[in-house]
Amino acid sequence: MTSFNRSTNRRLKNLTQMDSIWEGDRRPLSSPTQQNRDSEDSQGDCILWVDGSQGIVRGMDIVSPSLGPEAVVRTLMRAMEHPHSPAKPGRPQKIVVKDREIQFYLRGVLQDLDITIEYSPELPLIDEMFRSFADIIDSQVPNLPPQYAQLLTEKAYQVWKAAPWNFLEEQQILSIEINKWDVGTLYASVMGMLGMEYGILFYRSEDSLKRFRADVMEDGEGLEEAFLKQDCIFLTFDQVNEDEDEDEDEDEDLADLPISEIEPTFGNIHPLEGLRSVLYEEEALVALVATESLLRFVRDYRHQIYEEDFPPLNKRYRIPIPDNDEEIKSVSVRVSTLPELAADLEEMAGLGLDEDELDSPGLHSLRDDLIPDDSFLNLGVISWEMLNSLRQEVKIHVGEEIKPVGDGLPVILIQTSRPKAKTIIENIQAAGGLKAICFNPGANPLEGERYDLGLLQTENEELFLFGEFLDHDPTHVEARKKWNQRCEKTNGYCGLIIAKGLTGASRGNPQLKDMMALFEVRSLSAQDLGIGTLQLMPQFPKS
Repeated sequence: MTSFNRSTNRRLKNLTQMDSIWEGDRRPLSSPTQQNRDSEDSQGDCILWVDGSQGIVRGMDIVSPSLGPEAVVRTLMRAMEHPHSPAKPGRPQKIVVKDREIQFYLRGVLQDLDITIEYSPELPLIDEMFRSFADIIDSQVPNLPPQYAQLLTEKAYQVWKAAPWNFLEEQQILSIEINKWDVGTLYASVMGMLGMEYGILFYRSEDSLKRFRADVMEDGEGLEEAFLKQDCIFLTFDQVNEDEDEDEDEDEDLADLPISEIEPTFGNIHPLEGLRSVLYEEEALVALVATESLLRFVRDYRHQIYEEDFPPLNKRYRIPIPDNDEEIKSVSVRVSTLPELAADLEEMAGLGLDEDELDSPGLHSLRDDLIPDDSFLNLGVISWEMLNSLRQEVKIHVGEEIKPVGDGLPVILIQTSRPKAKTIIENIQAAGGLKAICFNPGANPLEGERYDLGLLQTENEELFLFGEFLDHDPTHVEARKKWNQRCEKTNGYCGLIIAKGLTGASRGNPQLKDMMALFEVRSLSAQDLGIGTLQLMPQFPKS
C-alpha cells in the first residue's frame, strides 16, 4: 500500500486538528435513469468530503471510474490543506465512510495522523447531496431524443463522408417537401465550400433564408442579431475537444482531419427561442427525414450537379421512420434543386459580373484588391519532380505541358488563410483565368521612390498588383535576377501557386498539402506589357 512520505506526514500533522467529524464517499455521478445516457455530465465518479459538524463541503472532485482509491486520498488532502471557502485548513478528529474498502485503505494511509476512521451504512448529509445531484441530472434534457440519437449521429457522419459542400455552394438551395409534423417544405443550404464552417441549414421557409442573406448584406444589421433571427434546424461539424488543444493550427481545415476528430451537432434556431443545441422529438424526426433525403439526392445526382450549372432536378423518396408515438412507418418526400432561387441569392450577394466590367478591360488601370495585405509572398522555383506531384495533388491546376529545362519552374508563391485563398482562386476564375505574370516599373513622384511592381494579368485583361518592391532592395534585385534567368530557360513559362496555412505551423514554408491552386502561364516583360511606368497619383477630395 502506498503511504505518505515523512515530510508530508509532518506537514499534515502541523494542521490544526478540529473537533469535527467528516463524511466522505465516492459514487458514480448519475442516477439509475441516466446510466445509459450519453451525457458528459453523467460520466465519471464524484468524490465528496463534507464537514458534518458544520454542514459544509470541504472538497469535491470528478474523476474517471478507472482511478484507484488514491484519488479519494488526493481529494481528502485538498479538503484538509486547501478546502473550499468558507472552510479553514485543518484535519478532522474522525472520518466516517460507507465503503469498507475505502475505510481499510484510509486506515493504512492516515495511521500517523491521529484520525479515527469509522464505517457507517448511512451518511445523511452526503446521501442528501447525491440525491440532489441525481435530481439535477434527471431534469436535464438530452441533446437528442434517446430513441433517435444513434440514428441521427450515423446520418450526420454519412453527410460528412458524402461531403456535399464539394459540389454545392451555399446559395444552391435544395427544397425538401415533407408535409408532416407541421412542416411543409424545408430549404437546405449546404455550408463548407469555402472551408470555414461545415454543415447544413434546413430553413423552415424561403422567406427566412432570404431575410438572413439580406440582413447580412446590410451594414446596419449586426451579424449576431441576423444569425439569431433565422428559423431553421441545423447540422454542423466541429473538431472534437477543439478548445483543449492549445497547439491547434488556427487555419487548419476540418476536411483535412480524420473522421475520428469530427463531431456533429444538431440544433435549432428560431427568432423567439434563439439558438439551442437540443432537438425535441418532432424536430428530431424532421431532421432525420431531411438529412436522409438530402443524402439520397446527393448520391443520385452529385455528378449532374458537379458538372453542370445547378440544373433543374427533382426526385421523390420514401423515407422509413423508426418507432414513434404516431406509429408512422414512412414519409414520402420530394427533393428538388431551385436554380431560380440560387440566381436570386447570387444577385443579392453581388456574385455576378456586371456587363460593363466585361466590356471594359481597363488595361491601364491597376487593381490591388485580389491579394490580401497580410499574405506571405515569395519569388522562387519549384523542382520539376515536385511540380509533377503538385499537378496531381492540387485541386485547381491550369496550364499546359512545359519542357523541363533548368532547375525547375519559376513560381510566385502566395500564402494566406484558406478562406482568403479560396476567394483569390474564385476571383481569378471569374476573370476568365490567369493569362500572365508580369513585372513593371512604378514610381511615387511625391516620395521620389521607384518600384518594381509584380502584376497578375487575367484573361479579361485586368491587372492585379501582387507585390510592390523597392528598386534598390538588394534581396528583391537578386530574386528578380534569378527569376529572369529561369524564365529565359523555360521559354517564358512560369507559375502562380496559391497556398493556405498562413497562421499555422507551415507559415512561410507551405507543404504540398497546403497548396490549393497552380496556374502555369507565360511571363511578360514590361516591354511586352507596353503600359510604361505606372505612377502613384494623389487623390484629392472633391470640393
